[in-house]
Amino acid sequence: MKLNERSLAFYATCDSPADNAGFLYKRGERHTAYHRRWFVLKGNMLFYFEERESREPVGVIVLEGCTVELCDSAEEFTFAIRFGGTKSRTYVLAAESQAAMESWVKSLSRASFDYMRLVVRELEKQLEEMRWGPAGGCRTPSSWKPKRLGTERSPERLPALPIVSPKENGCAVWSNAPGVDQPPDSFSCCDGHPRPTDATANAEGHPRPPPLPPRRRALSSEVGSAGATAAESPSTFCQLHERYGQEVTRLRQDWLERRRGARL
Repeated sequence: MKLNERSLAFYATCDSPADNAGFLYKRGERHTAYHRRWFVLKGNMLFYFEERESREPVGVIVLEGCTVELCDSAEEFTFAIRFGGTKSRTYVLAAESQAAMESWVKSLSRASFDYMRLVVRELEKQLEEMRWGPAGGCRTPSSWKPKRLGTERSPERLPALPIVSPKENGCAVWSNAPGVDQPPDSFSCCDGHPRPTDATANAEGHPRPPPLPPRRRALSSEVGSAGATAAESPSTFCQLHERYGQEVTRLRQDWLERRRGARL
């Protein structure tokens, strides 16, 4: 790969955000003395300058095929960048503090494309496990739900609306049919009698219905008039249809006769 010197200088000094930057002590290749340099890490390229305000970098280290590890040296907080191969150079650097050394070792270890490739593969593997499950079974997106962090709070329930009981003859009645809500305990009938207490409930826990009010007996005269009315009125749909049909036919005949008389 060819590296253009001007392009590298522009990339090193442009306004793009750096992954890490700070002063480090770099040991020389021929002389073992350490020199203080300003280092800037951008992507997989580690630039170093003579001063922080320098416009062009002194050199660049491409962080591919290398390992970052701690090393023993006379200087404190030292670490090395080692490349594979017999003739490859090893860069020995020293930080100013323990925290700075740990920060640099961590950022330099994650700068290569090999590390990014491993991260992408691991994320793809986790995504496949989320889609298909750890045992290979298919898991639809609708069945998968993300885990909630922290304690789950139950949703607040709104107060229940009052239950309106059915009425018969102006009085409230109870229904023991399944699926029908029972009236509240504080309910009473319209005639002033309170609803039965829990002591009168049956073995299944359902309250017994209150006794129906006594029916009023009709007088003999009322019974006779009602029977006569029922006898006179038709009881079926066929009788009603025949009765009104005859009336319509008679009215139509009268209308036709009047029309003929008007023409004559």
